[in-house]
Amino acid sequence: MKLTLPSALRWMFYLLLPALAAVAAWGAPDLRTAAGNQALTFAGTPYLHRWSGNDQHEFTPAGQEDLEHWADMVTINYYPSVKDGDGLAATANAVLGNYKAHQATVVRTDSVPRTPEKPAEYLIVVCFTRPDFSEAVFARFKLVGGTRGAAAIYSHREYGQKNGEQMRAWLQKNGPATEKALMNAEQLPPPAP
Repeated sequence: MKLTLPSALRWMFYLLLPALAAVAAWGAPDLRTAAGNQALTFAGTPYLHRWSGNDQHEFTPAGQEDLEHWADMVTINYYPSVKDGDGLAATANAVLGNYKAHQATVVRTDSVPRTPEKPAEYLIVVCFTRPDFSEAVFARFKLVGGTRGAAAIYSHREYGQKNGEQMRAWLQKNGPATEKALMNAEQLPPPAP
């Protein structure tokens, strides 16, 4: 699977279209669970478990309890049927297709090649524009423990009449650092109970 845009096109997104550039305030990359309290910390920001259904688990920071109106969310999806690199690639492609079917603008895709020590990983960055909000989504797909498919997804929303302009400014300031923090995170939390 190759999820890479040509480099010239990728840099055009980042340099010419501010809406498609990048979370500097995240600090050191870290994604881990807090012992026993169904919380996780992503790069120094605590997120509390808000909802789970099947193999999907949603976390938001303190003060963002309303799952209908939040600014920042980390979602962990597990794919129990994905056991190898081919399955992970197929899942990442299916998710990308689903995003496109829901009118997402693809900002960029990328892959980390497989090595003898580590399976391949995939990144998808998209933006959704709706009448009352814009949402940037950064999705990282990897095999956990080398045998279980998972995705760690960071999403940011901007609300209001000028949400598109606000999102462009947010992406310009935070996009590359958000991607870096997500791709450098070493651990995915286990499924919430």
